[in-house]
Amino acid sequence: MQSDRLRLLFCDHLGLARGKYLPASKIGDGASRFAQATYALTYGKDLIPAPGAKMLEGMPDMDAVYKAEDVRPGWEPGTSVVIADLHESEGDLLPMCGRGLLKRTVRQWQSHGLTPKVGLELEAYVFQKNPDGRLAPYETPGAYVYSTGPLFDPRRFTDVIWERATRMGLNIECLTAEFDSPQLEFTLVYDDAVRAVDDAFLFRLLAREAALEHGLILTFMPKPILNKGGSGLHVNFSFNDASGHNVVADGRGLDLSPIARASVAGLMRHHAAMAGLVAPTVNSYQRLKPGSMSGYWRNWGVDHRGVTTRISAQGGKRARIEHRMGDAATNPYVLVASVLQAARLGLEHGYELPPAETGDCLANVDATDGVPADLGAALDALEGDAVFKGAVGDTLVGNHVAIKRAEISETAALEGDALRDYYLYYV
Repeated sequence: MQSDRLRLLFCDHLGLARGKYLPASKIGDGASRFAQATYALTYGKDLIPAPGAKMLEGMPDMDAVYKAEDVRPGWEPGTSVVIADLHESEGDLLPMCGRGLLKRTVRQWQSHGLTPKVGLELEAYVFQKNPDGRLAPYETPGAYVYSTGPLFDPRRFTDVIWERATRMGLNIECLTAEFDSPQLEFTLVYDDAVRAVDDAFLFRLLAREAALEHGLILTFMPKPILNKGGSGLHVNFSFNDASGHNVVADGRGLDLSPIARASVAGLMRHHAAMAGLVAPTVNSYQRLKPGSMSGYWRNWGVDHRGVTTRISAQGGKRARIEHRMGDAATNPYVLVASVLQAARLGLEHGYELPPAETGDCLANVDATDGVPADLGAALDALEGDAVFKGAVGDTLVGNHVAIKRAEISETAALEGDALRDYYLYYV
């Protein structure tokens, strides 16, 4: 089908899909310019002189560069879509570009003869507007965990999401209702790391737009309803060697392969610092609590939903490691890169792997420490971990910390629905 236009998108530091519509003549290799000071913006639209944003240096342009091979059919009529990498006007990759970071991370793993494979699970809540204009949870009176059909989606907006995603090649592994309603989980198929995150980035935007057409607000924010469960973005990953063999599959149970042991050890070592990047909002720490099965504890286990790093009991090609701390308020490229960078550091530094968790993580737990108590403390931990910060990138971290400290100030007087609504329409 011929396209009449191109929707150019990039994922910014807040995880927002920013972009432009371009004429069909732009389909192919190309670039378009945006203000680099986009990276100075908070959710509240304040401009912060954060590192790398060049807010006080004339707000120069940056280039959103895209390749013809990345152009794909979109979900809007007559519209193709493409995801760009960001470059400074001088041509160098923008240090805050999460997609560029993920590509670098993949190359670093490939230098060890290993290719990362990734699968993402996204959780989300659905809201509707009542006649008085106030937001309320989507009415799903027949919903229960693992329910399907009109019981969990009376307006059937998820049918539209499934059809549009499938039509453009965003393959859904499964869709189901979560324990608390109206919460859903979307799982996308396993793929090469960059392709998997590209798909998740586009899928989230497609899904939110489809819900809006049905008068609904689909939000991936971590804790929109305080007395119900939170929403995470779980990262499942493994590594293939040159022959296509999954090296996580060398052992099962507690007999982990050397690569799996090293990766888990890295995730344990950099647990606190990672929180500052992968759980990046004030609201994230309303989700990350003990006993919440949310990725709070610095622990790991086999087929155990209470731990942060869960080893699948499946072997062969399906063997994988699942990291459960992150949420979809983050830039998904930065989230996956952070997980893979921590795992790489475990491999290259030879960290010792602590014992597996034996507690149920509800009434009892072996782990003695978890994520920092709030976003401010998590940012302190991120800044204090020089090894992890250097692996991710000093400028990216510096920009993130400055924006998020401003966000803490912006939300300091907000609570309840006001704090929810600060994030709800963006995340």
